[in-house]
Amino acid sequence: MKKLILIAFTVLISITGYGQKYDLKFKDVKELQQFMVWTPSRYPLVSCHRGGPVPGFPENAIETFANSVKLHPSIIECDASLTKDSMLVMMHDDRLERTSNSTGLVKEKSLEELKQVLLKDNEGSLTTFHIPTLDEVLVWGKDKVIFTLDVKRGVPYKKMIEAVRRNKAESYSIIITYSATQAGEVYQLAPDLMISASIRTVADLERLNQLGIPNNRIVAFVGTSEPEKEVYDYLHAKGIWCILGTMGNLDKRAVVQGDGFYAKLVDNGADILSSDRAAQSAAELQKYAKEKGLKTNKLVSSKK
Repeated sequence: MKKLILIAFTVLISITGYGQKYDLKFKDVKELQQFMVWTPSRYPLVSCHRGGPVPGFPENAIETFANSVKLHPSIIECDASLTKDSMLVMMHDDRLERTSNSTGLVKEKSLEELKQVLLKDNEGSLTTFHIPTLDEVLVWGKDKVIFTLDVKRGVPYKKMIEAVRRNKAESYSIIITYSATQAGEVYQLAPDLMISASIRTVADLERLNQLGIPNNRIVAFVGTSEPEKEVYDYLHAKGIWCILGTMGNLDKRAVVQGDGFYAKLVDNGADILSSDRAAQSAAELQKYAKEKGLKTNKLVSSKK
């Protein structure tokens, strides 16, 4: 067990000219699998919903991901959509109006057309950033983050997995699924990859196991409201990390009650907070980890 814990927490911290930057680095997919085996000393993580957009940094942009990495060892949740010419680009919405200076459906645009588009931040301000492809994102993310990759409507899991394989990104990619059927499909296509599966009850995990999916391939998304403590305890006993979606109501409660609310969520059993307030939740998780004495086996800082 001691050896497992030592392997599990391999976090490289470096100092860049842009301030402190946190990198998550795994040498292969087995090391990621070992990292994702839950232990009581696990280091809680932030999942930056849609990459962690803030003013000046739009959703699903590489520049936004890089900004988020400065805050905390991070998981980057991002969304892949399919273009007219069957290329995977990073976009949450079916349409372009909300997040860019273009109009129309993503699926009706070619990659060449989309590369001319500029992204808007969530306040509607135009940036100089462009829509990246999934390939570009996976190349950028190596030795920096863990991705949770969401497929939007019409995107085949097979195509997503091909991109992960093509870029040798198995050691830092988790595929998001929303049903046992989808999780089973991903496992059949890529039995070595980690899967984010929706699990709200004991029966949900049992269904995944019946499909042959082992617990050491599963990260549990327990929903956007806290599950019963018994669910947390059961999943942890199986070695499974729990992602709690704070985007929406729980983030709003943190605004009202104070950001210390995030630490309470982790104390209750959450291991990863998927938040629209990545900076605020990250700051609280850093304080929480320090107070609890949670450390990685490698905590290296260097100055250039």
